[in-house]
Amino acid sequence: MPEQSQSVTEARAAAAEAPPAGSVSRRTLLGTAGATGLVLGAAGAGVGYAAAPAQATALSSVGSDRAMFHGKHQPGITEGLQARGHLVAFDLAAGAGRTEAAALLRRWSTTAARLMAGEPMTQDDTDVARDAGPASLTVTFGFGNSFFGRTGLEKQRPSALDPLPDFSSDHLDRTRSNGDLWVQIGADDALVAFHALRAIQKDAGGAAKVRWQMNGFNRTPGATAHPMTARNLMGQLDGTRNPKPTESDFDQRIFVPANGSSNPAWMANGSYAVVRRIRMLLDDWEKLSLTAQENVIGRKKSNGAPLSGGTETTAMDLEKARADGEYVVPVNAHARITRPDQNGGAAILRRPFSYHDGIDADGTPDAGLLFVCWQADPLRGFVPLQRKLDRGDALSQYIRHEASGLFAVPGGAATGEYVGQRLLEG
Repeated sequence: MPEQSQSVTEARAAAAEAPPAGSVSRRTLLGTAGATGLVLGAAGAGVGYAAAPAQATALSSVGSDRAMFHGKHQPGITEGLQARGHLVAFDLAAGAGRTEAAALLRRWSTTAARLMAGEPMTQDDTDVARDAGPASLTVTFGFGNSFFGRTGLEKQRPSALDPLPDFSSDHLDRTRSNGDLWVQIGADDALVAFHALRAIQKDAGGAAKVRWQMNGFNRTPGATAHPMTARNLMGQLDGTRNPKPTESDFDQRIFVPANGSSNPAWMANGSYAVVRRIRMLLDDWEKLSLTAQENVIGRKKSNGAPLSGGTETTAMDLEKARADGEYVVPVNAHARITRPDQNGGAAILRRPFSYHDGIDADGTPDAGLLFVCWQADPLRGFVPLQRKLDRGDALSQYIRHEASGLFAVPGGAATGEYVGQRLLEG
């Protein structure tokens, strides 16, 4: 659970809800917004596609915010954390190959584009998201290592998609790991996210079947007095050292370049997603004193500041020592081990969800992190960081990696294209 890979700082400001105004149906608004000059949210507009009463309250900014499906990169990578998420892997059905996969990705892309725009499915919509706006919905698609053998595209399989090595903290359930296809769904409304999940599953039809599926959550945008780094289920601020799109080397760390790369051409502007279900041993963690917890992480629990002093964003002083000669930031502290300058510059963009899947018979919570991280090359991003953590991270005794996957996520689809078209029709 490398700190360097920590989640994107919540990018959406807490906005006041829009004042009451005359409301119209989603179709009417999308068709007339340009003429009226109405703009809702930072990236677009949308309202519930049910006919609304004439004096209904307008959507809040949370409901109306919209992400774009078509673009250079797929959605769901650089956007801020979303309040609700679903991760789902599919295996192609017996007999299904390249032709069926292409048709499936075409269906999925069409559905994702409509739902992200706040529109219903083209047919058989379930109405689960009726009355809601886009709610920042994102849908992201990726290919697993096994996909290429199933579709006769072995020569197009990137070498970066080779299976991850084994790690000492792994206790992996193979039935909940990997898969031919991977879909990440995120939204700031639970019903909007579920609606998309159900639509994707229905679109799979007879071409693919669900291999595994996981549900996650984060803090809802606007739940705090001001935008701030999110907390995980251990109560720690989780996202302080994430790479930022404003940094000059962000793209080269996170995205596959369009030229001069060993990757196949279809991966241009894409990224690699490492997905891990990390169970937090919360009963053991919560028995620790506050001081002990902070020593495990290397940061103050209250505000995320390094134990060496300052604020959350202050550079950590790894050489600062106490009067007894011991380092202020312990040598096995999670934050010390995962610093890029301690790992040859290895960096990953972490965009996780927390999860809680109930309570075991002995009262132990099945809860933790659906860890999702992005990088241009997992062998230079996740793998060296996790190997370093394997050799002595103080946090390792309080977590357990229970499922794992690695997926090649191609660049975004241009208007008129579907995701993966350059692979499947190239």
